[in-house]
Amino acid sequence: MKKINNHVEELFKDIPNNENTEAIKQEILQNLEEKVWDLMQQGKEEEDAINKAIVDFGDIGELRKELDARLPEKKDMTKLNLGFSIAGSVLIISLFIFINFYYTPQTIWFVYPTFMVLWWPLAMYFYWLRKR
Repeated sequence: MKKINNHVEELFKDIPNNENTEAIKQEILQNLEEKVWDLMQQGKEEEDAINKAIVDFGDIGELRKELDARLPEKKDMTKLNLGFSIAGSVLIISLFIFINFYYTPQTIWFVYPTFMVLWWPLAMYFYWLRKR
């Protein structure tokens, strides 16, 4: 029956695992095993019965569509992430500027951490471009 397990796993490899998917997989496995036992009782060899049960079961195209319809769509959050990184960077850089000019106005050091902080929105920008 390992061949049946492998076949069902292959059918469901592109479908995300959740409780509903696992329940359907178990139901399909049980139905296929029952079909194999019925065919073996009718006089077929085990290998022939397994192959016939798999062929009779067919493809899960309609089931896959139904499962995909039940899954919530992933929202594209890249634009929001980009906006958040820009706003966060502006706040952090403003904090650096304030601290620099309030405590050590004679030395301008805020430029160095500014370069470090600017990598965050830059990375989010390239991620947004790639997803677009």
